[in-house]
Amino acid sequence: MQSAARSLAAPLRRPPPRRVLPSPLPRRLTASPQEDPRPDPGPGPSPDADPGLVSALSRVLSDFRGPLHDLPAALRGFAPRLTPDAAAAVLRRCRHLPVPSLRFFLFAAALPGFSHLPDSLLVLANSLAGARLFPLLRSLLSDLPPAALPRGLFPRLFRAYSRALLPDDAIRAFSSMAGFGFRPTLADYHSLLFALSHNGLVEHAETFFRESATSFDVSAKTYTILISGWAVVEKPESAQKLFDEMVERGVEPDVPAYNALIDALCRGDDIARAEEHLKDMQQSRGLVPDAATYGPFIRAACASKDARAALRVLDRMRTHNLTPNVFTYNAIIRLLCELGEIEEAYNILGEIIARGEKPDVWSYNTLLNAHCKKNEVNKALRLIARMDKGLCAPDRHSYNMLLKMLIGIGRIDKAVEIWDGMEERGFHPGAATYAVMIHGLSCKKGRLEEACSYFVMMVVEGIPPYQATCEVLRDRLTRHGLRDQLEVLIDRMRRSTSCTIQEMASIMCTNKKADETRSVSIEHELTGHGLDESEWRGKWKLGD
Repeated sequence: MQSAARSLAAPLRRPPPRRVLPSPLPRRLTASPQEDPRPDPGPGPSPDADPGLVSALSRVLSDFRGPLHDLPAALRGFAPRLTPDAAAAVLRRCRHLPVPSLRFFLFAAALPGFSHLPDSLLVLANSLAGARLFPLLRSLLSDLPPAALPRGLFPRLFRAYSRALLPDDAIRAFSSMAGFGFRPTLADYHSLLFALSHNGLVEHAETFFRESATSFDVSAKTYTILISGWAVVEKPESAQKLFDEMVERGVEPDVPAYNALIDALCRGDDIARAEEHLKDMQQSRGLVPDAATYGPFIRAACASKDARAALRVLDRMRTHNLTPNVFTYNAIIRLLCELGEIEEAYNILGEIIARGEKPDVWSYNTLLNAHCKKNEVNKALRLIARMDKGLCAPDRHSYNMLLKMLIGIGRIDKAVEIWDGMEERGFHPGAATYAVMIHGLSCKKGRLEEACSYFVMMVVEGIPPYQATCEVLRDRLTRHGLRDQLEVLIDRMRRSTSCTIQEMASIMCTNKKADETRSVSIEHELTGHGLDESEWRGKWKLGD
């Protein structure tokens, strides 16, 4: 029977059929038991890849993203120029398109004399696992030659299965490592426990820990991982029980172990007991608290909306010359913005920089969200400029918030200016950012034609619009009697190189009223400036 992965790549030259094993990982593959010396794939393309070829191939994968689209036929013309470096770069760029990436990977692998770079498999596995396409991933692995599987794939499988709340599959993946010639190490064991614990599956992690305790030398790190898992699910009593067990077994607790316990107690709102353990680690154990020790106290204060308490803990850290990580600083910034203390939030941002830390995009986006909610155009624009100077590029959340605010208050000229400057900053808008412009402009008097121009731009770029975007524009044009303009858009969609856009042209042809996806009025939605993209999509009822 043809494997699921290869059926997607048909028609292709296929190797002799192989047996597909029922386990999550095919045991018949073998490899050296030593640590894999190959580094994990980085985020960027190989410097040897032809940028023009990579861009062209990426566009083809985007245009032929559907399972019934004839992607192999569209790729054949590129076969003579395809190199392993170019294939790796395409897989990195198109990691958000898992099925086309898989079909491209199989197409390239079937070319005479072609051999993928080792990292390409890891990139593709991340893409498939991230989309929870585990049957396709298992099918792909069962089609690989014996020496193709890198050791670095297993931690990715542990994380992917755990994120998908499939603990049994994660544990089976760990158990099958020996079948591939990889003897599980303590690091692999900890990787599995960490993946389970930090995805809310700590009960499964502890059960496996009990069952396999004799197979590995248990250390303070092992207990720390499990204790932190109980912190994630906010069960401080279970965390305390494990900590006590660790001490009884003669395993000396270290600073990370105390930090995990303090975190669990703070999440459980037992600040007094957390303070007791803070004293105990210093007085009884002679341990010196680090920045991670105080972080839970700050985050607990922020969760309780107690800015003064959070700042008091920050003062204690300054006394000991300790610097919180950016994640903890961001919690303070978020709380101060929620309380309207924007100036104090900027002071915290300045402190991050002064202490040699680098604010991340969420540090800035939290402040930007506060300005956008108040329609503070100049302050928002100054913050964007500050991001540029601070070498922290605005992301899609930044631009979507800013554009929604500008369009909502009628500053279309400034919104267009921001849009035109996005490419210079290295940002290429996706469907969500186009939707902000199209939805916003379409409900502004006299701006419907501009909304259409952005829709055309989107089609030309090969970016499939959301169904709700098509419906909004269709209904606006129909309501204003602009049937000819609607026909022009439909024609452009039908002539698009993207098969998905061609198929979506039918949405523009229907005369049905917009469905429940647009039950909330556009005017009302433009007043919201959600910080989270998923929340923004939820308000608009937009799909991925």
